[in-house]
Amino acid sequence: MPLTDLDLDDLRTYRPDLAAPADFDAFWADTLATARAADGTVTAELRTDTRLTAFDVHDVRFPGWNGEPVAAWLLLPRGSTEPLPVIVKYLGYTCGRALPAEHLLPPAAGYAHLVVDSRGQGHDTPDRGEGGGTQWVEGFMTRGIDSPRHHYYRRLITDCVRALDALPQLPGTDPARVVVSGASQGGGLALAVAALAPGRVAALLSDVPFLCHFRRAVQIAGEGPYPEIAKYLRWHSREQEERTFATLAYFDGVHFAPRASAPALFSVGLMDPVCPPSTVFAAYHRYGGPAAIEVWRFADHGGGYGSTPVKQLDWLAGHGLAPKSAG
Repeated sequence: MPLTDLDLDDLRTYRPDLAAPADFDAFWADTLATARAADGTVTAELRTDTRLTAFDVHDVRFPGWNGEPVAAWLLLPRGSTEPLPVIVKYLGYTCGRALPAEHLLPPAAGYAHLVVDSRGQGHDTPDRGEGGGTQWVEGFMTRGIDSPRHHYYRRLITDCVRALDALPQLPGTDPARVVVSGASQGGGLALAVAALAPGRVAALLSDVPFLCHFRRAVQIAGEGPYPEIAKYLRWHSREQEERTFATLAYFDGVHFAPRASAPALFSVGLMDPVCPPSTVFAAYHRYGGPAAIEVWRFADHGGGYGSTPVKQLDWLAGHGLAPKSAG
């Protein structure tokens, strides 16, 4: 996979001037207040059929957008007797929470691990839509593209924030030591949550994040979800183009980044055709708190692959977020 974006020296100075919508903060304050007003019940059912003898698995439901139940897995090291730092994981594009056995690394390292389903992308959390939500091509990028109030990512990001609201009611988790994490779409969602839940996020792990610098991403990404938007715009007028990017601006990581302050570890693959490195650096450079970035020079969208968790666990330990049993 060749380089298809800026070289590393240029990426380190890439700081596009991108203005957030004037009502960005009001939009999200209203969105979250409306979701919280809908209320709902948090449940956590202990599963006894997983055959995972080293872990306890809870099948979780919590209220998300419009109070609708969102599924999650909560995995805990079996035998833990005190609240643990919790890694909240958001998922990649088209991925649902799948099966508990696919999420064992954090609890094996001594963390509580909350894996949040993505509405409509898995099997356990349907997306019921909203108002005039319109979908023009396959996938989720153009679902409700006519308005930020209708767009799919308004609902999904709301679900992700509401997962933090549910933590105090879940067993084994310490709401004072919350790490939000994810790769690709999950990395973009984690970045949004870090911005929208100030004071409740102790650290951010944003691995090869999606949902950043939409206009440039749509212009240069050759693979993945961004071409869905290009396909849609191919058949519409310039007026519709501006309206489309005006909608997407409410969900762009470059606008969430300055509003987040927790310590953050980003990563980027310099040969990534799905989330071009300039889009990642655009968000990273605008981040409002202390941040580092792991650069994988010859990586595609897989980033550091198996090396990534090692880097992340070491980084968390360096920021005082290792479980006591792990030193």
